[in-house]
Amino acid sequence: MEPVTLTTERLVLRPFEPSDAPAVHAACQEPDIPRWTSVPSPYGVEDAEHFVGTLVPEGWRDDTTYNFAVVSRADGSLVGAMGLVRLGRLHTPERQAELGYWTAKEHRGRGCTVEAGRAVLRWAFRELGVERLEWHAEAGNEGSRAVAHRLGFHMEGTLRAHLVRGGTRRDVWIGSLLPSDLADLAGEPGPSGSRGPAVRDATPYLPYPG
Repeated sequence: MEPVTLTTERLVLRPFEPSDAPAVHAACQEPDIPRWTSVPSPYGVEDAEHFVGTLVPEGWRDDTTYNFAVVSRADGSLVGAMGLVRLGRLHTPERQAELGYWTAKEHRGRGCTVEAGRAVLRWAFRELGVERLEWHAEAGNEGSRAVAHRLGFHMEGTLRAHLVRGGTRRDVWIGSLLPSDLADLAGEPGPSGSRGPAVRDATPYLPYPG
């Protein structure tokens, strides 16, 4: 897929560029990012350069991950990273993807991650045809869970021993979002700035009545 750029009131979401490597490296020195995400620890300059120069463009090219640099429109600073990951079932009947994100410490608590997330949700449901969007986080990651709640994810429970980190199996929280959950997106600007219709589930959904 050709990379795209999304905009919000305060933010620009664009593909990472090689020049972003120093800012990515600096952000990932904050302990909570390697603690709760899959970034290497310790996180070196080479890791940041590999991420922005190789992993991100390969993800867009191969339709495996669509990663955005979340950048402040006011001063160009890197707010964080956000993307759609685990896209193996995006073009299958499941039409599924997963939302992932991290936020630089100095930009937390300002609603930026939720603002960026809403833009990615609109794009995923309207433009990519996603029919089920998942959120996963290691159990205990309250910051990520708070963002997911504000984005409207329905908390579905705990996947026991789902994640292996540091040679130890850990539990994972899981939530989901469906197009029909997002009635509030009716009339909101899409990625192009135009106001689109409410999103709907393209495949009929028969929920279990029990």
